Amino acid sequence: MNPDSPPTTITRRELLIAAAAAGALPLVGCASTPGLDTRPPIVFVHGNSDNAALWTTTLWRFETNGWPRERLFTIDLPYPTARNEDDKEQPGRTSIAEFTAFLAAEVKRVRATTGASRVVLVGLSRGGYPTRNFIAAGGADQVSHAILGGVPNHGVWASKAFLPGNEFNGTGPFLTRLNAPQGPDGNEVTPGVKWLTIRSDSNDKYAQPDGVWLGQRGTPTNVGFDGPALKGAENVVIAGIDHRETALGPKAFAEMWRFLTGEPPRTLAIAPEATVVLDGKVSGLGLDNRDGNFATNLPLVGASVEVYATHATSGERITPALHTRTIGADGRWGPFVTDPSARHEFVITAPGYAIRHVYRSPFPRSSQIVNLRPERLAEADRAAGAVVTMSRPSGYFGVPRDRIVLDGTSPPAGIPPGVAGLSETRLRIADARARPIIGEFNDEWVTGRTWPAAGNHLTLLELTS
Repeated sequence: MNPDSPPTTITRRELLIAAAAAGALPLVGCASTPGLDTRPPIVFVHGNSDNAALWTTTLWRFETNGWPRERLFTIDLPYPTARNEDDKEQPGRTSIAEFTAFLAAEVKRVRATTGASRVVLVGLSRGGYPTRNFIAAGGADQVSHAILGGVPNHGVWASKAFLPGNEFNGTGPFLTRLNAPQGPDGNEVTPGVKWLTIRSDSNDKYAQPDGVWLGQRGTPTNVGFDGPALKGAENVVIAGIDHRETALGPKAFAEMWRFLTGEPPRTLAIAPEATVVLDGKVSGLGLDNRDGNFATNLPLVGASVEVYATHATSGERITPALHTRTIGADGRWGPFVTDPSARHEFVITAPGYAIRHVYRSPFPRSSQIVNLRPERLAEADRAAGAVVTMSRPSGYFGVPRDRIVLDGTSPPAGIPPGVAGLSETRLRIADARARPIIGEFNDEWVTGRTWPAAGNHLTLLELTS
């Protein structure tokens, strides 16, 4: 199947269910902790346009505190972006019904694999929608706990004047049905499951009274900071955290652990392993004449990956390629064995894409969900000598909350002050000569190298924290 050519409605639905049933993404970490094999399996559900890799640090914290690795699971929805109108077919996008069917198949597979009668579901942002929908549609007897981080449960906006059929519209048919009062207390959650919501006090870009993050500054969204809260759930507020940190940050992890175990976690730190084994998927971008690039979590067959060890301060390669692989139908680029202090450059080459050089912070623990994705050189970047992107998948850049430095500039241009809402910042450099370039976020730093845009190269500095 060509990932750039979306399948028909029937084929896509079959693809979603089959992919979940195949169970491509069990997690890795330390060996099981004796006596903890009765912990319920947890299924982590990513958000809109996202992939499983965003859960990496949350999973490492669960493992560090003793949750058995074989009882932690993630999903990768093949087409992770929501439709503009949920009931209208749109190339490369999924309806909430398709997302829910995919999750239901994964829950069935996890229960069969582990022998557990019930699972825990943890949803970030859009990932909370299929979580709630699955439970409401008869899945309550298969789920013990549901944790919703930053889920826009009452919409990102609530107005019939803008995309009235969109699943993120609080007045739309999906959320109207899902939030209908239940029981004598008028609760918004399905009974029989323990519910936790985690939200920011006022720093969640998708729970704002003003439409600035929708491109409609000055227009009321009719949604407040408390939009993620649900009547009938335990609703936790953590000051200052951003949208992604409601599920991916250490403070959110502490609330998850307490909710599931009744006690605080032993540590919020991530314990390193002596030997680290990395693997994951290479996925690509679809093309839509109206919307440009859109993310897919489908294998990018025919791409190639090379992995080099790099010098911590210069970013230069200090070894020949330590690992190479051409991507097959399963999308996997590993396994690759390293140590927790090593720094690496991952080079992704694929027809129709730029050559992407990804520089990463060290991996303290093993992971099978390291996502590698090439990028196309944008028209606006073709005149630059070099193009460098700094990315923070586990959260957003906040000004003045965070210390953010790219190539000596703090904060980098393009990151507005106030509500944290951007996870990437891009720098166009006039000089094409190769040199070190450093990205810093609070106490973390990544050193890479610039590569000439004229040669169809792009640099990515990817943060862990």
